[in-house]
Amino acid sequence: MSTSFRLTSHDIQEGHFMAKSFEFNGFGCDGPNLSPALTWVNAPVGTQSFAITVYDPDAPTGSGFWHWLVVDIPASVTSLAQGAGNGDLPAGSRSFTNDYGIKEFGGACPPQGHGMHRYQFTVWALPEPTLGVPDGASAAVVGFMLNATALGKATLTATYAR
Repeated sequence: MSTSFRLTSHDIQEGHFMAKSFEFNGFGCDGPNLSPALTWVNAPVGTQSFAITVYDPDAPTGSGFWHWLVVDIPASVTSLAQGAGNGDLPAGSRSFTNDYGIKEFGGACPPQGHGMHRYQFTVWALPEPTLGVPDGASAAVVGFMLNATALGKATLTATYAR
């Protein structure tokens, strides 16, 4: 029987519109900026840590928009509670500056009238307890290292528009 690495949430669903609870507070948006609860199962053999990223490929920037980057989540952790992205992360985890310029979860805030945006919530299974990037690394460097070293990843894509 095959098992696959999978990311799920009670707060968001694949391909469905996110609630206002997960909207950013700033940049013209007025949501409470909560990160959704996330749970993952069936990590690849050899996983020693996890990372979580949230990325909007539809942002009109020419390079998308990073909403959340957390690495060095211990391998014993398989879920994050709603709101964990606002500082309540597992011990040892490291957050990186997102494209809002903050080191925490930054909720959805697509430009008014720009249409539906996709928000890719991804959990990455990593072969080392820590990702080899310095604390001040850019989102692009973190993304590069995740893609270069991951044993596997699981993505849940939700949508949002204003």
